[in-house]
Amino acid sequence: MYKEFFGLKEKPFSLTPDPAYLYLSKNHSRAQTMLEYGLMSHAGFTVITGDIGAGKTTLVHHMLEQMDDDHLIGVINNTHAAFGDLMSWVLSAFDIPNGHQDNAQRLRAFTDFVMDKYSDGKHIILIIDEAQNLTTEILEELRLISNINIAGEVYLQMMLIGQPELIEKLNQPELTQFAQRIGVEFNLRPMDFEDTKAYIRHRVACAGGERELFTDSAMGVIFCYAEGIPRRINTLCDMSLVYAFADEQPLVDANLVLDMIEDRSTTAVIRRSKSITEEVGRVKEWLVQTYALELDSI
Repeated sequence: MYKEFFGLKEKPFSLTPDPAYLYLSKNHSRAQTMLEYGLMSHAGFTVITGDIGAGKTTLVHHMLEQMDDDHLIGVINNTHAAFGDLMSWVLSAFDIPNGHQDNAQRLRAFTDFVMDKYSDGKHIILIIDEAQNLTTEILEELRLISNINIAGEVYLQMMLIGQPELIEKLNQPELTQFAQRIGVEFNLRPMDFEDTKAYIRHRVACAGGERELFTDSAMGVIFCYAEGIPRRINTLCDMSLVYAFADEQPLVDANLVLDMIEDRSTTAVIRRSKSITEEVGRVKEWLVQTYALELDSI
């Protein structure tokens, strides 16, 4: 809709994960390093957590694109109990035929698959996204599956990607044995203001933009409302461009962003968390003092 007006080849702020647009902020770079370290160190379990929209899935997709044919990857996205039992999920993730009557037979089929592929020089990795939805019972079942790794050999690596409540679950006393098997753990925190500005400029450039589309003050307002969460930044930036296009305004400024937010503040699209970080407070103060913006609602 607005691409031609702003000189873009494609929309820069899509809400779907796209590794081609990956921007490695300080925290995202650390998370990527931890994922890579988990693989290289043959950690039995790697756990990456972060808020909704923090960029966890994009990092995982980027990692998958870098892997060679020596890695066999199974990904589980639907982790709700209504979608079936764990071993059926696991077999499906690796395209293993599932004509078995019970979990014991499914586990045996999966164990045989892992051992056969490992003997062929393959690295088998099971990735579970939205892992915060797993029940305590299923997490314990995962631990039992990891018993495939014996005598110092890691035949199967597992990565759990989820929201911060996943850590709360893993800290339950009944999951102590599971927690002790986690080799790598990292919580992906939101971006600060400098990374937010660089992130916005990066995505505009990736979409073919050759000039600035947002003023510093506009990016400051976006940061304060999005609190450094990439998906929320994308939502605010995309809608700001729509408003600027409608007003035939070639540069998004702070007042336009505030107008857009006021129009949409009653919907679920703009919904801030209750906690305001020190960084948000600092940027808010800068916006008030420098641009005399009314930001009492932040």
